[in-house]
Amino acid sequence: MKKTTTSPPAQAGGPRLARRSLFLGGVALLASQAPVLAQQRRRRRQQSDTFAPHEIIDSGHKFFGTVSRGLASVVEEATRRWGEPNGYILGQEASGAFFGGLRYGEGVLYTRNAGDRKVYWQGPTLGWDVGGDGARTMMLVYNLPRVGAMYQRFGGVDGSAYLIGGFGMTALTANDIVVVPIRSGVGLRLGVNVGYLKFTNEATWNPF
Repeated sequence: MKKTTTSPPAQAGGPRLARRSLFLGGVALLASQAPVLAQQRRRRRQQSDTFAPHEIIDSGHKFFGTVSRGLASVVEEATRRWGEPNGYILGQEASGAFFGGLRYGEGVLYTRNAGDRKVYWQGPTLGWDVGGDGARTMMLVYNLPRVGAMYQRFGGVDGSAYLIGGFGMTALTANDIVVVPIRSGVGLRLGVNVGYLKFTNEATWNPF
């Protein structure tokens, strides 16, 4: 008599079930690693000495007291031109002019690696410029090698003016450091002016 053997019945679904189990396993693995990946991203950002655009925009919204698309657009334009800053200043300033004027301000310089420092700035303006204003001012600082390098004169960069949504941006530079003031305020300033800003660690009336 011939002996016959029977194979066990194949499981329903076969390869399809195996692929589904593998897919679900991969999803579960990614989900379990998501908090770790988020923590790694935060750690990399903390180790970097620059500030991301969203950090600057969040600080600006709190400082200026308004949520403005204009501020976001100006910060994005600055990022496009000069990259991410490794410092920024929040402060207030006042200025006035009659074909030539003065500007004074004070604020706090924020950095990741060197802490926060009080700074002051002064400077003359020259040109066809009549009026006066007071403004809250944010300044983005690029390529700052150390806090002490901030205390010098910065001259204007031609063609750097940018205005949108009530916020204006210009650029100043000295020794490869770029300072980008972003202003929003009240008052009347007519015409175009050129000048410089001198930053100091103590208040002074001398703009020169």
